[in-house]
Amino acid sequence: MDIVGDSMKQKIILKGPLLTRSGYGEQSRFALRALRSREDLFDIYIQPLSWGRTTWISEQTEEREFIDSAIKKTIEFIQQGGKFDMSLQVTIPSEFEDMASVNIGYTAGIETTACSAEWLQKINSIIERVIVVSSFSKGAFVNSEYTGEVDGQPITLKLEKPIEHVNYAVKEFDDLPELKLDLDYDFNFLAMAQWGPRKNLPNTVKWFIEEFHDEEVGLILKTNISKNCLIDRELVFSRLKEQFSAMFPDKVCKIYLLHGDMTEPEIHALYKHPQVTAMVALPHGEGFGLPIFEAAYSGIPVVATGWSGHLDFLVDAAGKDQFYNVAFDINHVPEEVVWENVLIKESRWAYPREGSAKEQMRKCYEEKKDNDSDDLDLFEPVPDYLKLTGACQTKRG
Repeated sequence: MDIVGDSMKQKIILKGPLLTRSGYGEQSRFALRALRSREDLFDIYIQPLSWGRTTWISEQTEEREFIDSAIKKTIEFIQQGGKFDMSLQVTIPSEFEDMASVNIGYTAGIETTACSAEWLQKINSIIERVIVVSSFSKGAFVNSEYTGEVDGQPITLKLEKPIEHVNYAVKEFDDLPELKLDLDYDFNFLAMAQWGPRKNLPNTVKWFIEEFHDEEVGLILKTNISKNCLIDRELVFSRLKEQFSAMFPDKVCKIYLLHGDMTEPEIHALYKHPQVTAMVALPHGEGFGLPIFEAAYSGIPVVATGWSGHLDFLVDAAGKDQFYNVAFDINHVPEEVVWENVLIKESRWAYPREGSAKEQMRKCYEEKKDNDSDDLDLFEPVPDYLKLTGACQTKRG
């Protein structure tokens, strides 16, 4: 029996969590779509990964059929002793492997100021080239440096391999579903992030309530802890009640929990919903910030921490802010989030300032409500400044 595959093309294995609802899952699918656009050059194989406790995608689409078929082809190819010309590995660098004649690492990188020594060692020993998602992430790799001694001789460990950054694609949809949201008010901020320390959602909710407690303004939280199941929903809901129900008992503002699986068209319909007026994102750091990017190119204003990966698309080529810029302080990551060889204790990230966050949310609210600010012209669907990032457009049916 002949080994499965096209001998005239480069046999490339794509390793990543393609079937998960996660940031790395989306990044893996972006990589797959790029490879599929050049199937004249690549014979594509797939090794799927899990990603933490995140949910797996269940929809049966043409892309899912291709992935399933490629996984089956990969198993057969490996069983027959097949070797790969290239690998494209979409994961954190500590999981990079020597899988092919040429290995390329494609990682979101890091949301702090420095990456670990282990990451640099793994890349230098295995990977021919690194691709990251933002100029911020690239800078963290390039600027990370460690010194020590071997046999009494001083050594310096730093990145030795070429590194480039490639932003995500702008997605375009022919038809978006109509979402029926039971919202009380016409003005609603949207916060979309997993409930975890880096995303800073507790402060986001607290500061929103304190600023708008006596006004008809809503905050929609599209979030989960790890999965999109009922138990996860109840855990999130319990946290919200426990932490915020006693704040201003007679508050007029509203908090909405949006939980569960949503398709890409449904997510983009959420950005386009007439009662979803702006996005607020106050993370300590982002490798890129995909939901922020999608909200921006969908045409809604963004209130965000003025630091890390999302500045690739929220600041234009002339260096002008195209968002409501929340001031911050840079300080060490807290001990409770240190993750060996991933979030290292020596690294730092941003701490958004409470006063600035409230000021920028207020400014966004007033300018949108009054509808008389020239700044509103910045938020046209797929504005020109987003195209300047080099992000391509992907048409979705």
